[in-house]
Amino acid sequence: MTTDTVMATRDAPGVADTISRPGLGAYFVCFRGIVWREVLRFLHQRERFLSALVRPLVWLFIFAAGFRQVLGVSIIPPYESYVLYEVFVTPGLVGMIQLFNAMQSSLSMVYDRETGAMRTLLVSPFPRTFLLSSKLIGGVAVSILQVYVFLGIAYFWEIEPPMLGYLTVLPALILSGLMLGSLALFMSSVIRQLENFAGVMNFVIFPMFFASSALYPLWRIRESSPLLYEICRLNPFTHAVELIRFALYGQIDWTSLAIVIGCTVLFLGAAVFAYNPSKGLIARRGGPGGSA
Repeated sequence: MTTDTVMATRDAPGVADTISRPGLGAYFVCFRGIVWREVLRFLHQRERFLSALVRPLVWLFIFAAGFRQVLGVSIIPPYESYVLYEVFVTPGLVGMIQLFNAMQSSLSMVYDRETGAMRTLLVSPFPRTFLLSSKLIGGVAVSILQVYVFLGIAYFWEIEPPMLGYLTVLPALILSGLMLGSLALFMSSVIRQLENFAGVMNFVIFPMFFASSALYPLWRIRESSPLLYEICRLNPFTHAVELIRFALYGQIDWTSLAIVIGCTVLFLGAAVFAYNPSKGLIARRGGPGGSA
């Protein structure tokens, strides 16, 4: 019996009930192993850590300095006074870190599928939702570490949100990381080979980043292009950035919070379905380790 057959059989109605359920301790060990594997992979790839920081720092130190005098920022929530452009763009750069980290995790999923590691993981007796969620949480933990290092560097660049903001932003980082990670998880089921990764990711990353409020206020976009303004409002990444922006100042953007949670549920549900060997996109390509 092949591995794909085992996976499909395990997911068949009624069969799962006959398989012994792992205990709570086994779930904890599995979760810890998956998350720790993601952390170790990140720690062993120093270039990944440096690239995750260099990219937003270049935007902060060079791009923001060049646009400081050109692109003024009026008094808009959550700011109570005029702020420098560097202050405004920082939440967008935090979102950039999480976006690129999510897509990096997507790349690792494609690699694991090609090497067969993903096949081994998905045939374990643990529910597929639990396995994919553990993988997702591991990626989010790595992105949060990168974000706080970036915020620490930005602090010495006189970007100083309230000290409490470094704590209140944590839930927003977790939620936005889960949303972007869930999207990347779904995208990893669509990308068939590593060679296709760059093209597909560029098609996703750059439109999401530039068509958002990461680099400029939405009211300025509305003045220049009402159509682009509507596109930015419908962009989930816009609401992830606004959620982070408000959280840095101890406030909650309730609309963005609802949209981020809703998109997280939608993207994660799509990813779980796509990785189902009997129903999802993976089934059409011969399983998680199969060829295109």
